[in-house]
Amino acid sequence: MRFGPMRFRDKLGREVILRNAEISDAEEMIRFLDVTAAESRFLAREPGEVSLTIEQEECFLHAKIEDSRELLLVAEVGGKHAGNCSLMCVKNFSRYRHRCEVAIALYQEFWGAGIGRKMLETVLDVAKECGYEQVELEVIEGNDKARALYEKLGFEEFGHFPDNLKYADGTYADSFWMMRKL
Repeated sequence: MRFGPMRFRDKLGREVILRNAEISDAEEMIRFLDVTAAESRFLAREPGEVSLTIEQEECFLHAKIEDSRELLLVAEVGGKHAGNCSLMCVKNFSRYRHRCEVAIALYQEFWGAGIGRKMLETVLDVAKECGYEQVELEVIEGNDKARALYEKLGFEEFGHFPDNLKYADGTYADSFWMMRKL
């Protein structure tokens, strides 16, 4: 889907631009996945596990742009990529059309500035406009700041997944399934 651009000021007074990801962002998106995996234990990948080619990422981004019910939202601060927030259908079957998933990640230097909250609020508005009735996400145990934000935005916990992630060091992390009605 095409979105934006939309502008706002973060908690530090910086101008933030929200826009849909473009095919020309492919190389930066791959770098983003790799860097943020090293910055946070709360994401799906271990550092170094990103094996996408630029062509594969370009195809992924093209699909998001062309889909009228999916969005990959990018935040930029001072021309620098700050983070992503995605809106994706759960499955392409009529019985699932009322459900969507969201996911968000920011470079660590942009944590705590209100950018993530604004991205999520924007994606929730887009989800409602697309006709979704419920939004779902997964949060890893210990990611207390993210969980608190989700709860402030109306998400509630509806499930617990023990040992959902296994880290390279052999330790595990549980996750929680959260949902919000629109």
